[in-house]
Amino acid sequence: MSESSSPPPGAPVVLVVDDSEDLLALIAKALEQEYQVKVAHDGGDALQSAAQDPRPDLILLDVEMPGATGFEVCRVLKDDPTTATIPVVFLSGKAEAGDQLEGLELGAIDSLTKPINVKLLRARVRNHLALANRRQELEREVRERTAQLEQARLEVIHRLARAMEYHESAAAGNRVLRVSQYAKLIAQAAGAKPDLVGLMEHGAPLYDIGKLAVPAEVLRKTGKLTAPEWERVARHPEIGAEIIGKHDEPVLKLAAILALTHHERWDGGGYPKKLKGSAIPWPGRVMAIVDTFEAMTTTQFHRAALPVEKAAEEIERGSGTRYDPALVEAFKKALPLMRKVRETFSDKLGDMINLDFTERAKAVKAAVTPPRK
Repeated sequence: MSESSSPPPGAPVVLVVDDSEDLLALIAKALEQEYQVKVAHDGGDALQSAAQDPRPDLILLDVEMPGATGFEVCRVLKDDPTTATIPVVFLSGKAEAGDQLEGLELGAIDSLTKPINVKLLRARVRNHLALANRRQELEREVRERTAQLEQARLEVIHRLARAMEYHESAAAGNRVLRVSQYAKLIAQAAGAKPDLVGLMEHGAPLYDIGKLAVPAEVLRKTGKLTAPEWERVARHPEIGAEIIGKHDEPVLKLAAILALTHHERWDGGGYPKKLKGSAIPWPGRVMAIVDTFEAMTTTQFHRAALPVEKAAEEIERGSGTRYDPALVEAFKKALPLMRKVRETFSDKLGDMINLDFTERAKAVKAAVTPPRK
């Protein structure tokens, strides 16, 4: 394997593979004024050169070589993710349609017939590199646009969840961040695949969105709910799933499952469908634990937050009745990191208003609330 004379800096790289020294010299001379030309004499050299920097932007590959044929080399190139996208043009002494078709079926973009016409060679190389550059630019634009749409979708999810928080508590803290991370950590501890872990993280904020349909005075009530009030609260999972709707989009599809099933119980005593055991979708079983942990460790209108240890004990007591026992074990495994999340994204009591629970909690509120002027 060798390289031609000093190539122009920043020019596209063309790898020429042929067992004929004369042909390599001819092609190198024809292209070296516009391109960086790398040459290889056989299939082994070709594969090594294609994998080394500078990576080729185009490969001119002889079909008939001793040892591995050009077709065999092309097959290896296309099977390797690091070289699969490099355009390949076959060089062949045969003009039969069958040979050209075989090359195209292997993933080549074109073929040139020997003896090589230098003007045609230059035109083909120029055109194929221009097409490759345009394709790369389009792929880059698609990636950027997809990332923008993904970010916009996640922003909408977070803002909807924030709207629900304001509706429920008249003050928005960091609940969205906490439940996202709790769901992610429990899913990870349970051994979920990375894609599902990501979906849990991004879909979790919408799990309680159905509470938008429950009057704020009911959600903020400190006393016992009346039967009609409880009936309205008990409908929020179905309403939440309805708000999110039916989608093929993975995050929203999962979010609808979380909204509908996060109040189901392992023993079948939950709502709205009274599902039992493994009939409850796995994401809903995870979210049931997340919801309980978040509710117990966050200041509510009717009570102060419980210490993390007490909340964890309550969840452990619910193993096999309220919660999937396997996921309770995952929760215990994830708890140290969940504790750090809670500390990092804690809410300040002074940011909450209209609190009405114990005298001690009122005293804490008074201590952190500046006096009126």
